[in-house]
Amino acid sequence: MYLKRLKDLREDNDLSQKQISELLKITRPQYSLYETGKRDIPVDLLRILAKFYNTSIDYLVGDTNIQKRYPEKQK
Repeated sequence: MYLKRLKDLREDNDLSQKQISELLKITRPQYSLYETGKRDIPVDLLRILAKFYNTSIDYLVGDTNIQKRYPEKQK
């Protein structure tokens, strides 16, 4: 799964791969593999990124073009 939006969001926020890899607690080369589509990114990391970028997993993976995050569940 190639996630062009990962790179676009990272660059739009003036962040480096190293900064994002630190957020995810993984190595920079490992993150690079996710961003280039050479490895599938685990759902738990997608959840962290979606929350960090204030968007949805659906947006990250290209299932929607709506960047706005879904509302939180009512408790």
